[in-house]
Amino acid sequence: MGDSKAPPAILRKMDAAFDLISRICVVLAGTALVVMTSIFAWLVFGRYVLNDTPTWVEQVSLLLVMVIAFLGAAVGVHQHTHLSVVVFRNIVPSWVRTGFVFVSDVLMAMFGGMMFWYGTELTIFKWKTLIPLIQWSEGLRSLPLAICGALLFLFSTGHLIRLLLGRDERKDSIE
Repeated sequence: MGDSKAPPAILRKMDAAFDLISRICVVLAGTALVVMTSIFAWLVFGRYVLNDTPTWVEQVSLLLVMVIAFLGAAVGVHQHTHLSVVVFRNIVPSWVRTGFVFVSDVLMAMFGGMMFWYGTELTIFKWKTLIPLIQWSEGLRSLPLAICGALLFLFSTGHLIRLLLGRDERKDSIE
């Protein structure tokens, strides 16, 4: 038969899918960072060399910052690198620590679900309004919020599934 230490097939598939989603988010956030850096270089060149400041750079940069921040936060939750306060978890017995982790994952899943729900509502509400100077939909500003919420829900639910199956392998950064 199979190795009893090997995770069930469903967990391997879930992990593979989540890892792929996470890599896509990293590539998108990294690309957004490169684009933002490039357009700021164009802003400086335009302002100081051409004496003609491109006014669209600020608005596009604000959109790119949303992509970078929210996709980065979602990846941080998946990879266990998101900011967390672990002092209470580290001073209690392991069975209490497991309870803290469970509550934390439930709260993160709920928070992600709310971000998705309200972010989607905000995106739909703002979709027909245009951003000044670039004439793109104002809904693009809140779309990363909704996507991040869905990813937080998904990744936190995955953590819960692993925890409930006794397959949670997360370690705090100071352990």
